[in-house]
Amino acid sequence: MTAITDIAIIGAGPYGLSLAAHLSVAGLGVRVFGQPMHTWRTGMPEGMVLKSEGFASNLWHPEGAFTLQDYCAQHGLPYKHSGLPVPLKTFSDYGVAFQKHFVPMLDQRWVKTLDFAGGTFSLQLDDDEIVLAKRVVIAAGIRSFYDIPPELDAIAGPLSSHSADHHALSRFSGKQVLVIGGGASGIGIAGLMSERGAHVTVAARKNRVAYCDPPRPRSLLDKLQAPESGLGTGWRSLACVVAPMVFYQMPQDFRHLVVRKHLGPAPGWTSRDEVERNVRVMLGTRISGSSMRGDLAAVTFLKDDGTETTVEAEHVIAATGYKIDMRRLHFLSDGILRGLDLADQSPILSRHFETSIPGLFVIGTAAANSFGPMLRFAYGAGFTSRRLSQFLRRTAIRRSVAVSPELAAA
Repeated sequence: MTAITDIAIIGAGPYGLSLAAHLSVAGLGVRVFGQPMHTWRTGMPEGMVLKSEGFASNLWHPEGAFTLQDYCAQHGLPYKHSGLPVPLKTFSDYGVAFQKHFVPMLDQRWVKTLDFAGGTFSLQLDDDEIVLAKRVVIAAGIRSFYDIPPELDAIAGPLSSHSADHHALSRFSGKQVLVIGGGASGIGIAGLMSERGAHVTVAARKNRVAYCDPPRPRSLLDKLQAPESGLGTGWRSLACVVAPMVFYQMPQDFRHLVVRKHLGPAPGWTSRDEVERNVRVMLGTRISGSSMRGDLAAVTFLKDDGTETTVEAEHVIAATGYKIDMRRLHFLSDGILRGLDLADQSPILSRHFETSIPGLFVIGTAAANSFGPMLRFAYGAGFTSRRLSQFLRRTAIRRSVAVSPELAAA
């Protein structure tokens, strides 16, 4: 069977759902593919809380409808604009509820292959149905971009994983676990596993764990020196929120540097007590190698003082972050990959999120090198949805989709 649509969105997280809500209100034909909030529901540890404040944790409807505050009020859940951490489950359930309200046409099949020929996109779904689209928006999130250091290749297999591979943590109870990474993912998952009875060691490159500060009352002087925005406090963060198009005009090397350096993966303050009480933390260490030792995985670290130490564990978790690489999106055809202009393997985008392939757009974290650190966070879905939906409405394609004889006969 072959179906035809105006706009296809690949991905049903905060960016894909927010954009779909905007496009639906605008009256544009749109189909959305993927499972709602999939990464949030399966690739983040249960019990986690968001680092973003309540007011910065909304999905975005063009009329401002159904905020996180609205959802919490409906379900009798605690909520504050700031100062009260948002549980992962609350945010995930809110996203699913938003989808049911505003994106009921969501198709939960996965896109197996995306190709482009003759001015038309073809999406092959996981049951082999073909959908043709005039324009496609990739809102695939971060799950495909996790980064594991090559020094861990020797223990690749059942005894090692990335932090993005885990939601339920109870299976680690009683086990010796090594977590590599002292950022938000590493410290967060270490604390949660420790709470569930695991014996956890954390190894981090830096010489201190830079926890975020807990919320406190802020004076007028505090607010002037470090204004609050959807990315936290500080003038740099505020500039990222209010001036993404100014950021877009900056030189490419500068943009990429800012995205790498600003708002690093600082652990949340809610993990601090558990980690400092019950987790062994090794600071100033870098991976120098790994090996299997019987039923255990062993990782050797070079310490800042020049000595080496080896840690054996029943499981090793690489909380080593994410690196955008469009080649990691398994559904992109070779033809599309050849047609994409890339810089550091991230897409080079127009002012309206369009790639070098006409009609193909990229939003979310993969667009951060173009529009700034805001797009690494769910908060950036608001700016993105407003800007891209306006462009797609203004440039609606008034032509039929070209269907090949083979597809017409399918």
